[in-house]
Amino acid sequence: MNREALIQKWLDHDLSPQELEAFKQLEDYDDLIKLDLELQGFKANTVHTDESLNSVWSSIKSEQKKTFKLLPLLSKIAAILVVGFGIYFYTTTVNTTTSTLVSQQKTIVLPDASKVKLNAMSSVTFNNSKWDNNRSILLDGEAFFDVAKGETFDVKTTSGTITVLGTQFNVKDRNNYFEVTCYEGKVKVNTTTKETILLPGDNFLIIDGKYIATEKEKLSSPSWLNHNSTFKSIPYREVIAEFERQYNVSIEFENISDSQNFTGSFTHNDIEIALKSITLPLQLKYSKTDNIIRLKRE
Repeated sequence: MNREALIQKWLDHDLSPQELEAFKQLEDYDDLIKLDLELQGFKANTVHTDESLNSVWSSIKSEQKKTFKLLPLLSKIAAILVVGFGIYFYTTTVNTTTSTLVSQQKTIVLPDASKVKLNAMSSVTFNNSKWDNNRSILLDGEAFFDVAKGETFDVKTTSGTITVLGTQFNVKDRNNYFEVTCYEGKVKVNTTTKETILLPGDNFLIIDGKYIATEKEKLSSPSWLNHNSTFKSIPYREVIAEFERQYNVSIEFENISDSQNFTGSFTHNDIEIALKSITLPLQLKYSKTDNIIRLKRE
C-alpha cells in the first residue's frame, strides 16, 4: 500500500495491524503524530475527512519547507567544522624540516630563540606548534646547538638522545659515527652503548658501535662553523666522507686502508689546498677527472 493510502486510512482510523506497522515505518511518522495531536485542539465536534486530510497535507508541506531551508545551513556549519578541525589537526601534527645541501651551512632559529646551525647534508625536524610543551628535535647529520634556558631540550638521533637545559654543544650522527661535544653548560648523552654527563670541553665518541675515549676539546666552538673540518685520530674514511660532503665530489682509492687514523684538517673554501691537507700527511697522490678524485700511494 502506498504512502498516501496509509495516511488516508490512518485518518479514518481504519488501519489493520499490518497496515499500522507499515504506517509506523513512514519517514515522517513522528511529524504526522505530532501534527495530529496539535490538530486535535482545533477540531470541531463534526470532522469532515477531506478537510482534515487537506489540513494535514498542508502542515506536512510546511514542515518539509522548513526542513529543506534548514538543511543547507546545517551543511554549511558541518563543512566549516570539518575544515576547521582539519586545519587544527594539520597545524598541530605537521612537522617542520630544514635541510642543507652539499657544502651548505644554514642557521635555524627555534620558537624559544634557541639556534641550530646545520653542517652540510644535514637536517633537523621539529613540531613548531607543540614546542612550548615539547622541546624535542630530530637530527640527521651534524649540527651545533645554542639552546635557550627553559624546560628540557632533547636532540634525538638514530644513535642516541642528547638532553640539556641550556647550553652549547655539537652533535654529529653519520653512518656508524656518533659524536657529541659540550662547549658550555651540561649535556646528558644516552645511547645503548653508554650513558654519561658531559661538561664543557668533554667529548663523547662512538665509532662502529664502540665507545672511544678522547682528549678535552680546547676550541670554543666546532671548527666547521668557520668552514674548516678538524680531525683527531679519526678513521680516514670519516675524513673522506666529510670531504665529499663539503665539495660535492666522489673519492676513489685502492690499496689504501680507510681505517687508518688521521689527524689534521682541511678548509672548505679551496679544494686544491684541502686535497693537499688530506693527502700529504699520508704520503698520497691525487688526480681529478670532473668530480671524481682518485687517491694512490706515491
